[in-house]
Amino acid sequence: MEFFAISNDIPVFISDTQKGDETLVLLHGYLETHYIFSEFTELLEKRYRVISIDLPGHGLSGSNDDVNSMEFAAAVVVEVMDKCKVERAFIAGHSMGGYVAQACMELYPQRFKGLVLLNSVPFPDSEEKKADREREISLIQSSMLGRIAEISIPRMYDSENLRNLDEKIQETIELCETHDPKGIAASLRGMMQRKDYSSFIKGIAGKTPTLFIYGDKDKFNPIERVNAIIDEFKGVEIKIIPDTGHNSFIEKPQETADVLCSFIDANK
Repeated sequence: MEFFAISNDIPVFISDTQKGDETLVLLHGYLETHYIFSEFTELLEKRYRVISIDLPGHGLSGSNDDVNSMEFAAAVVVEVMDKCKVERAFIAGHSMGGYVAQACMELYPQRFKGLVLLNSVPFPDSEEKKADREREISLIQSSMLGRIAEISIPRMYDSENLRNLDEKIQETIELCETHDPKGIAASLRGMMQRKDYSSFIKGIAGKTPTLFIYGDKDKFNPIERVNAIIDEFKGVEIKIIPDTGHNSFIEKPQETADVLCSFIDANK
């Protein structure tokens, strides 16, 4: 079922499979919409209720005027859960969605049974990354959002998977036409301003079920960085999906779903 609801004072586009004893909230990444999870949801909905949304500034959802902070987005997510009458859920966020998921877990810990980062990290933007985002905002303000999507989205995949996933990549690029450029710029500012969640993650590790999933061919989170994360976050379950890039759940959907389902079933 797909529908709109007002959440944290903005319209939000929601997808809810409605059936299942356990609920999983899926949050998409930058330049994506909830449709990025369409095929992945088909693998999960046999076992769980799956709720996904267009995050603020993306797709058919509304936006703050200037900054879509991770905290603002987290409040949207929790109000969506209220409207769907979900008291507690597991939450999984892809890339930018992982930043929002961490804010959800920190601000509303009583609402979530476990946290999953899909190709995402606990760290804030580096100064170099902030400068990149500033340049991207300037390009967006010059009506270049479509061109940014054409360049950026294919880079999310391992080059070996591009041909097989061409239809999904083109769909994601075309769906960028639904984004309000001002909303995307506000989301970029939100990511630039996000906090460092490293201490928070270390604090909940071993107490709150936490899983990180990475691809070994991720251009945004190279394997060297993933190995450093494995060394640093000892209490976190970390899984690597071979031969995938930044979109492991699309490149190897069944393998990623198996890891996610095992995590949820072990921590119900």
